Amino acid sequence: MLSDLEIAQKSKMLRIEEIADRAGIDEKFLEVYGRYKAKVSLDILDGIGKKNGRYIDVTAITPTPLGEGKTVTTIGLSQAIGKLKKSVFTCLRQPSLGPVFGIKGGAAGGGYSQVIPMEDFNLHLTGDGHAVGLAHNLLAAFLDNSLLKKNPLDIDPLSITWPRVLDVSDRALRNIVIGLGGKDNGIPRETGFDITAASEIMAILALIEGLSDLRKHLGRIIIGHSRSKLPVTAEDLKAAGAMTVLLKDAIKPTLMQTLEHTPVFVHTGPFGNIAHGNSSIIADRIALRFADYVVTESGFGTDCGMEKFMDIKCRYSGLKPDCVVIVCSIRALKMHSGRFRVVPGRTLSKDIIAENVPALKEGSCNLAKHIENVKLFGVPVVVAINRFTTDTEKEIEVLKEIAMNVGADDVAISEVWARGGEGGIDLAEKVVKNCEKKNNFRLLYPDEWFVKQKIETIATKVYGAARVEYAPLAEEKIATFTKWGFGKLPICMAKTHLSLSHDPNLKGRPKDFTLPIMDVRLSAGAGFLYPLCGEMRTMPGLPTVPAGTKVDIDADGKIVGLF
Repeated sequence: MLSDLEIAQKSKMLRIEEIADRAGIDEKFLEVYGRYKAKVSLDILDGIGKKNGRYIDVTAITPTPLGEGKTVTTIGLSQAIGKLKKSVFTCLRQPSLGPVFGIKGGAAGGGYSQVIPMEDFNLHLTGDGHAVGLAHNLLAAFLDNSLLKKNPLDIDPLSITWPRVLDVSDRALRNIVIGLGGKDNGIPRETGFDITAASEIMAILALIEGLSDLRKHLGRIIIGHSRSKLPVTAEDLKAAGAMTVLLKDAIKPTLMQTLEHTPVFVHTGPFGNIAHGNSSIIADRIALRFADYVVTESGFGTDCGMEKFMDIKCRYSGLKPDCVVIVCSIRALKMHSGRFRVVPGRTLSKDIIAENVPALKEGSCNLAKHIENVKLFGVPVVVAINRFTTDTEKEIEVLKEIAMNVGADDVAISEVWARGGEGGIDLAEKVVKNCEKKNNFRLLYPDEWFVKQKIETIATKVYGAARVEYAPLAEEKIATFTKWGFGKLPICMAKTHLSLSHDPNLKGRPKDFTLPIMDVRLSAGAGFLYPLCGEMRTMPGLPTVPAGTKVDIDADGKIVGLF
């Protein structure tokens, strides 16, 4: 069996100009990076009169640590829609290099449903991640310089919330002390590093409308407060202009292609369990003007990326989804029965692979809750069963029946990993059909609600919590941010993706639990508040055997070992 990388490297790629031409994009809007990728100028949005295409979000059940094929389904669905002779665009996030070389692997799909060249996709691409890191760290440098140069903004060093970032999983940098070595080296203080995908700048880049809008949002970033308890911004530090300059190309989405030559926009990469976990509004808007169907993907399950897609991304963009696809697998639903444990890097137990209808039925409560979550927003939902070779016909039929009985509008088998677009024809036909249904899209809460009302609505309705408990620090922060005028911002919950609750060990459909809010932080530039549900890490660590240990260059200069 060929690896994902071998499949990608054996494929025939079309020059990016041809992909653009097929999509209806004039070559004058392209900024070409080699033969197979190009930035697309935002000028392309001027004067387009075409009506928006249909908007499809792909999400998932609560995944196992191995993932359940959400990205491969997103790409395969797009390829299948193309086989139906309809114009289609895929919009994806760029993967973080930390997980690529760490434990998760890439984000280009897999098998015969991939974005190519997958090496470029999973590595530096067109450098957007590095630009985000530079802009973020420039602000950190301006901040520490201001402290050293007599602190004219009277910043309280203990209030500073702006770390530095690095696009590598490096737990040793989570908590550090800087400014050591004498007065010429800065003011000593405790700080740390986040991974670049967790940067507020990455979240901003995904939510803005254009370059001038980016400049405004960067200026609103709050790095801490003064000793008189007033917020201090990037604008106050006079850093926002230079930050914008560093991001002037990163604001443009990158055009690529699937294995079947349908067009793909790759743009931004905010984390789904910390930030909002969705690709950019800009990429979606361009794609919707050029395609009949746009397939995008939200990070993790309906409780993470999809809820944020609806309540943050759609709130700011004004776009409305026509259909949601929930990806599930039989092995994951068996895990949610609580009978089995799935550990990254370890072979799945024979018990979870063997036919086990009782475990499947028990674990399907997780799927039922995710379907219910989509229905909260009034959008049709199609369940895609990502088929593995170990799945039996009986298990598949049982799962189809369960999905329909708990409220799915349709169910389809997805075999896009093994068969590409051909393996997603049934799914594509059902998604296209459901896009035509009456849509009662609605947000979960209005802007005017109090912060706690919003938090508790998400906790009880989306997660299934019985109640919410606030730590004293969270209470203090809510009061401060409301006083500063940020009480009307949407909520971006930071919680584990491995459970509907805050506890990764609670599988299935947890009930009667209390959701702890340990802290509430402000992303004024991005435009949301993010409560921390339990303990959250913004800098991952490497596993015992990092994925990067297998990555190398062969004698011909070809990349090997990348998935």
